[in-house]
Amino acid sequence: MAADHTAGHPTPLDRLADESVDHRFKALPPDAETAGLTVGALAAERRNLFTGGFTTPVLALSAESVEHNLALLETYSERHGLAFAPHGKTSMSPQLFARQLEYGAWGITAAVPHQARVYRAYGIQRIFLANEVVDAAALRWLAHELDTDPGFRFICYVDSVRGVALMDEALQGTTRPLDVVVELGAGEGARTGARTEADCAAVADAVAATGTLRLVGVPGYEGEVPQADGDRVRAWVRRLTALAADFDKAGLFAAATGTDTGLEEIVISAGGSAWFDAVADVFAEIPELSLPVLKLLRSGAYVSHDDGHYRHLTPFNRIPQEGTLQPAFRLWAQVISRPSPDQAFINAGKRDAAYDLDLPEVQVVRDARTGEIRPATGITVSALSDQHGWVRTTGDAVLEVGDWVGMGLSHPCTSFDKWQLIPLVEADGTVTDYIRTFF
Repeated sequence: MAADHTAGHPTPLDRLADESVDHRFKALPPDAETAGLTVGALAAERRNLFTGGFTTPVLALSAESVEHNLALLETYSERHGLAFAPHGKTSMSPQLFARQLEYGAWGITAAVPHQARVYRAYGIQRIFLANEVVDAAALRWLAHELDTDPGFRFICYVDSVRGVALMDEALQGTTRPLDVVVELGAGEGARTGARTEADCAAVADAVAATGTLRLVGVPGYEGEVPQADGDRVRAWVRRLTALAADFDKAGLFAAATGTDTGLEEIVISAGGSAWFDAVADVFAEIPELSLPVLKLLRSGAYVSHDDGHYRHLTPFNRIPQEGTLQPAFRLWAQVISRPSPDQAFINAGKRDAAYDLDLPEVQVVRDARTGEIRPATGITVSALSDQHGWVRTTGDAVLEVGDWVGMGLSHPCTSFDKWQLIPLVEADGTVTDYIRTFF
C-alpha cells in the first residue's frame, strides 16, 4: 500500500515511509530502532508478525480484507449510481484515503476542521465536512485554501440562521464562496440538523442573502432516525430528497449558478454504515431536477469492518446478494498471568482495544511452544483495565502464560485511534506495510 511517486518527486504519502521506527510507535520491533530503520525500510524487510520481533500487544490489519472491502463498496456504489465520500474519521489514515480514492471515491468526508487540515496536508482535493463550521479561525483557513487552490472542492453543513451569520462574518473579504448544504435533522431528539422543512428553508434563505456562501444541496444522517427501521429510514430519506426538489423548484440552486464558479450539480447526501441500502433505494427515486444530482454516500466503517457492532448492523446482512464485508482487525496480546483454572490476564486493555460498544472477541490462540494457531475454545474477555484484559476460561480451554491471543474488535473508529502505526499483514503473517493514523 505504498504511495506512488509523481514525476520522481516524493509526495507527502511517500514521506511517511521516511519516519524513523522508534518509541513513538507501539509494538514495532525494538531491534528496528536499534538498527536505525525507517518505516519504509522495515516494511521492505517483510517481517513476520509472530517471529519478526514485534512486541505485544500488537494490532494487525488484514491486507486481503482491506482490499476486499474497498472493492466491494466501489462495486456497490457503481451498481447503484452513487458517488462515495467515505468518512475519514474512521481511520484518519492518508494511506487508506489514497486507496479509497483509487477505488473510485469522489472525496473524503470529515467531521471537524482539524480532520480537513490533515486531508489537505495529504493532497485531498474534495472534502465534505458533515457538520456546521462556526469557528472563525477554521473558516479563515478554509477561505485561504479555496482562494489559493482553484481545484479544491469543499462542502460543509449549515443548520441554523445563526450559524450562517457567523460563517458570513468570518468569510468577509474572501474571493470564492464557500459551498454549503442545509442539513435536515433526522427527527426530534436526533443529533444536528434543522428539524423541519420550514426551518431548512429559513436557513437556505439566509445563505442566499450572503455573498460568502453558496447553497449546493441538502444532506442528513439517517442513522439518527428515532427507532430506526427500514420503513422509517426510507420515509426520512424521502423527506430529504423532497426538500432538495422543493429548493430546486424555488430557484434556490439556480441562484447559485450566477456566481463566478457556476453550480454544475445539486448535492444530496446521506448514508452511514447501517442503512446505506435504504438510502440507495430512495436515491434511485430522485426525480429529474434542473441540474444533475450528485448522490453522495458517506459510509466509513466499511474499510476495516469489525467483529461486533458493524458485523451485526451492516446492510449487507439484508442484501447478501450484493456481497459481504470482511473484518480486517485482529488484536494480538499475550497471556501474562494464569492465576487460576478459570481466569487469565493478557497484556492488552483499554489503551489498545476498542471497548465503547463491545468487548474484544477472543477468536484464536497461537501456542507459545509450537506456533500452532488453534480456535479459542472456552476463552472470553470479561473486562478491560487500562493495560490488562480480564479473561475467563472454561474447563476445555487450553491456555498458558506466553500464548498469543488473537481478538476481533468492535467499532473501527475507536480501534484505529489507539494506534499511530498499524502493521498491514497478509494471511501468512507477512507484514507488507504500516498504516499511519493522525488523530
